[in-house]
Amino acid sequence: MDTSIQQLFDVQMEHQLALRMSSLKDRVLKLKRLKEAISKYESQIFDALQNDLRKNPYESALTEVYFIYSEIDYAIKHLPNWMKKHKKPFTLTSFLSKNWIQYEALGTSLIISPWNYPFQLSMSPLVSAIAAGCSVILKPSEYSPKTSEVLQKIIEEAFPREEVACLIGERELATGLLALPFHKIFFTGSPEVGKIVMKAASEHLSSITLELGGKSPVIIDESCDLLDAANKIAWGKLINAGQTCIAPDYLFIPQGKINDFIVAFEDACKRMFYVGDAIDPNRYAKIINQKHKSRIEGLLEDAVKQGSKVNYVSKEIDGESLSPMLLTDVSKDCRIMEEEIFGPVLPIIPYGSIKEVIDYINSKPKPLSMYIFSKNQDSIALLSKSCSSGSVCINDVLIQVSNPNLPFGGVNYSGLGHCHGFYGFKAFSHERAFMKQTPFALSKMIYPPYEGKEKLFKLLKRWM
Repeated sequence: MDTSIQQLFDVQMEHQLALRMSSLKDRVLKLKRLKEAISKYESQIFDALQNDLRKNPYESALTEVYFIYSEIDYAIKHLPNWMKKHKKPFTLTSFLSKNWIQYEALGTSLIISPWNYPFQLSMSPLVSAIAAGCSVILKPSEYSPKTSEVLQKIIEEAFPREEVACLIGERELATGLLALPFHKIFFTGSPEVGKIVMKAASEHLSSITLELGGKSPVIIDESCDLLDAANKIAWGKLINAGQTCIAPDYLFIPQGKINDFIVAFEDACKRMFYVGDAIDPNRYAKIINQKHKSRIEGLLEDAVKQGSKVNYVSKEIDGESLSPMLLTDVSKDCRIMEEEIFGPVLPIIPYGSIKEVIDYINSKPKPLSMYIFSKNQDSIALLSKSCSSGSVCINDVLIQVSNPNLPFGGVNYSGLGHCHGFYGFKAFSHERAFMKQTPFALSKMIYPPYEGKEKLFKLLKRWM
């Protein structure tokens, strides 16, 4: 391993006790300093995201930068409550004792962030780590290099290296970092790489959060407002060209509604992303690189070979992008129904009964999210209770991620642990239990010898 990385890690380990003991005032000042640095480099962030992903500056503002301003403001507002003692009641055996929980920083942390929302998904866990009192080494994705450069500038301006450092490099750098005994590892990426990260964390029993992905289903029923659903699904599927971990991955819809949905979806695409008769590249993100584009094209080729029909919204598109596509007559055995698509392709699956939908979803790994479009409360309740997912969003898509009062995270294959708001603070904290006993502790009554205490034990059995 590069000795400079080991030295940085050692310096952060030495400094982590001071950070753990940092005051509310200290942490708030750090968060404000971070926000000031982001604001200073805001135009460079937009330029970098335009370069890496061809994101429109307004899209970058809403989904990347303003999201982090909101996270910082939320943390500053609620940090006094998060850091205080949280009192808990005593029990019979701890009668009259004082009991409380206090959140303690886990320590030196590693954040490995992805390329699809390279600013937001780097900064969001960083905000939580700073609020919790942790030191951090951030390793952003090598596939979004311009954004990584701006991240490094911001962090170097806002923090000394013993508190927060940003290291830019290839896969070998991540491998080297994962060999170090971090107190906390926070990884966002694919389930396949998540397994590697989890295995590395197990070598040191590091605390770990995995924000992964999966195939998030959308279910439309007979009662829903189809035009409203199509509009929301088109936006959620095509923002960032479908390269969103909670993007709708495939759609269940009654057979009789398919044609109307296709028309409504195409109309929504044209309103949002077209200028004239073609997609405007200034409104529609590119695919991150040729390797990822070729992977999606391979999924499409396999689906077509197995009988799928491709409904292109527009075939006229530049070489860095993929047209929005709807797939019909999709075989459930093709690769596109097995792998997370992570692109602007939406398979459409007809269904006859809700049971068919439930059985199919439950036959697959648990998704990061599930979207239900319905006015039927019984259907909503049945789907929600019968199928497990990281989150459920009813009559909308993606929006659940914007509420810091809700935990964000997957379950099993789609992730481990949560982030955002208090849940992000907890991810970088140890929930430490305290008990302060009184001089008149009843627990003394249960010390040996036990002879003559039969009535006491009967009482304990009744009240414990």
